[in-house]
Amino acid sequence: MKTAKINDRIRSKKGIVGIVEKVYENSVMIKIALNRTGVLYENNVTVINHKNYQILKQVTI
Repeated sequence: MKTAKINDRIRSKKGIVGIVEKVYENSVMIKIALNRTGVLYENNVTVINHKNYQILKQVTI
């Protein structure tokens, strides 16, 4: 499985779509762009484990 990089667009298994702001060893922190879960996240950010997302659009440098 590929690990997301900063500025990649990802979708979590729960349906949250966002842009990666920071990459950790086991997870990524994303700025939420679309949230269909009904859960409110403080500051519109959340952390998602690498196992629980797929990359939608990968940024090329």
